[in-house]
Amino acid sequence: MREEKVLLDATLGFLIKGDKILLAKKAKKIGAGCWNGYGGGINEGESPKEAMAREFNEEANIIVDESSLEKVAIIYFHNTKSDGNKFICKVYVYFVKKWQGDPIETEEMLCPTWFRFDSLPFDNMMPTDKVWMPEILSGKKIIAKAYLGPFQKESLANVEVEFVDKFIDDSDA
Repeated sequence: MREEKVLLDATLGFLIKGDKILLAKKAKKIGAGCWNGYGGGINEGESPKEAMAREFNEEANIIVDESSLEKVAIIYFHNTKSDGNKFICKVYVYFVKKWQGDPIETEEMLCPTWFRFDSLPFDNMMPTDKVWMPEILSGKKIIAKAYLGPFQKESLANVEVEFVDKFIDDSDA
């Protein structure tokens, strides 16, 4: 059986161009095989924005200035592993509308594809994305709690969404 990754603090970022969003197929780790945004764990000593800029470079070969990252959500993913153990991953979600370079396929992110906001491939995305993603694409800022089963392949409970005007923990703003 493959090992389940435990991640406690992470980033998730989406390139936005007009009414389109760039998604790519995750090749490994959390969300493998699903269409998703770019991102990953926050290293010790790194701010969420620093981590997000690094992840865009590593996973799409693009340069993103931290000042162009717009925080649109904080999502607490409550994960239950196949052995019954649980962990919560706090994910900072960003939109970016300005970057340098053209996104390319990398070892971690395959087949980068632009999708219209109104035609996202939710059947091939993480199971709770269909609840919270339309909210942020409509311009709202949210704090959410999502509950996922082993390997983040199934939703275990309703997603809880709170709408906010700004984020209290904007130390990385």
